[in-house]
Amino acid sequence: MDQMNLSLAIPEIALALFACAFLIADSVTKGRILPALHNIVVLFCIGLGVYCLAQVPTTGTELAFNNMYIADSMALVLKGFSALAIAFTLIVGANYAKDRDMFKGELHALVLFALLGQMIMISANNLLLVYLGVELLSLSLYAAVAMQRDNVRATEASMKYFVLGALASGFLLYGMSMIYGATGSLNHADIAFAATAAVSGQKSIIFVFGIVFLVAGLAFKLGVVPFHMWVPDVYQGSPSISTLLISGAPKLAAFAMLMRLLVDGLFVMAFDWQNMLMVLAIASLAIGNLTAIAQTSLKRMLAYSTIAQMGFMLLGFLSGVTGGDTANAAQAYSSAMFYSITYVLTTLGTFGVIMVMSRKGFEVENISDLKGLNKRAPWLALIMLLLMFSLAGIPPMVGFAAKLSVLKALLATGQVWLTVYAVMFSLVGAFYYIRIVKTMYFEAPADETEIVMSNDARAVLGLNGLAVIALGLLPAPLMAYCMTAIQQTLGS
Repeated sequence: MDQMNLSLAIPEIALALFACAFLIADSVTKGRILPALHNIVVLFCIGLGVYCLAQVPTTGTELAFNNMYIADSMALVLKGFSALAIAFTLIVGANYAKDRDMFKGELHALVLFALLGQMIMISANNLLLVYLGVELLSLSLYAAVAMQRDNVRATEASMKYFVLGALASGFLLYGMSMIYGATGSLNHADIAFAATAAVSGQKSIIFVFGIVFLVAGLAFKLGVVPFHMWVPDVYQGSPSISTLLISGAPKLAAFAMLMRLLVDGLFVMAFDWQNMLMVLAIASLAIGNLTAIAQTSLKRMLAYSTIAQMGFMLLGFLSGVTGGDTANAAQAYSSAMFYSITYVLTTLGTFGVIMVMSRKGFEVENISDLKGLNKRAPWLALIMLLLMFSLAGIPPMVGFAAKLSVLKALLATGQVWLTVYAVMFSLVGAFYYIRIVKTMYFEAPADETEIVMSNDARAVLGLNGLAVIALGLLPAPLMAYCMTAIQQTLGS
């Protein structure tokens, strides 16, 4: 490994060293300086995010560690936003964690190692490295969900997440082993070469089954139908800060997995995996949106909303290749990337509001807990309104621009019926988002207790709301950012 190779992995190396240094510092001081360490962790994550995003304009596609690691614009963009999402989670969730005796060094360490797992997944150019990143992320999240050991619901949620997550990892590993058996390599470039040979000749049955298990494992990680069973229970049972850790930044890593495994490695077999993703997307849009309507639990409603949103994101992957024509690939995958980033942005704010509203001895769990929020905290209600309108795809919020970009990519390939189907279920989904707005603005408060939030939480939530409007009015810069990153990835 020469110096150039090591320099490409500076974000991961710095994060790993920082996480170890944090563990030592917290252990030696026995938690006495944890508030100061917390601030250092937040600043480090912000600095890491800014560093990654600043490197994008000057970065080409480079490989390291015997071609196992890839550094390109897409990786830097996703790593930058992942680090900023983690910083947001720690800022908004600090008081929430303190009230529930979760503000410990262990939580910060788990968050840092989860971020490291995500960054490894994003830059993995080898099946072995993909699996390493997946397991590092997953094990950190299992433990984060179970941080409240005396909380029966959190323990149950952690066990469900662990068992079903292990099943998903098994699917993923089984698919990878089949692809290795069919190609004789773990490297994405070698797999792509072998896939080309398989398409031109007679397809290997092992190869096809490998793709099936691979897509099933990815679907588990995304939480789309029919592999969505864990999502509502884990969202509802977990402490809100753990729920945000699951529903936020990891979605960016999941998008990267789809790009690296399916697009980079198996692009010539797009017809096979696009049909599988189509079934997942269609089922997720229907079941996610229809089931969310019946929910009274706010977290379960947001869980089914996530299922529907991830189904919508998959639509971008369906329009990359049509009848062997790849002209629309860059637009399709960049629209899916833009959708993933904006979805994470709105999710961060939504669960941020939930955590700020919760207090010691009281958890915001039901939609009815939001009654009269406009009278109790008008500013907080306005932020939530912007976020709900964005998730519903109502202009001029960024969610509208994200949905429109995916639909335009679908229409460009002539899939009119699928576009109409997606629009119809977006209208269905708008119902339960608007119901939350109605609850906040048109119902009398059930609780008059004052909502107390720290200044830094108030500031980042304000920035979040501002970003939702600003990116909705001016989506072009971020879209161009995503397009450049995807074009570079496809060109490599």
